Amino acid sequence: MIGFTQSITPFTQEGRAQITTRLSKDIRHEIVLLMESKIPTRSVEYMDNRISRYSMKKGKCEITGMFLTAQNVYCHHYISKHLGGSDKFNNLRILQKEVHELIHITDKIKANTLIRILGITESMLEKQKCELEIIK
Repeated sequence: MIGFTQSITPFTQEGRAQITTRLSKDIRHEIVLLMESKIPTRSVEYMDNRISRYSMKKGKCEITGMFLTAQNVYCHHYISKHLGGSDKFNNLRILQKEVHELIHITDKIKANTLIRILGITESMLEKQKCELEIIK
């Protein structure tokens, strides 16, 4: 349990340093869990790049910006493997489970519902050059 203290604040240099330190500990813990996870159908390159990408993104979903625990990390291929995509770092995106589901969903009603629930905006999608469209 994390105790509350008034010194942890984004308004002071010391407070920002404390926030960064705590976030870093959280990320380190989640990286350890990702390192221990096994996905037998994935390559070593995929597993390594998934951890590197998670670390680079400071544990946040690349669409919503939400901090992700290891169990909620989905590593999406920007260009699908069956379309010639690879497990290289630049072809992977760290996403939360629901965003990953949204990318692959084909039912327009379910997709629009999930978009509303997640608060996905067109600018979020444009920022990441995601192939997902807002369905109107």
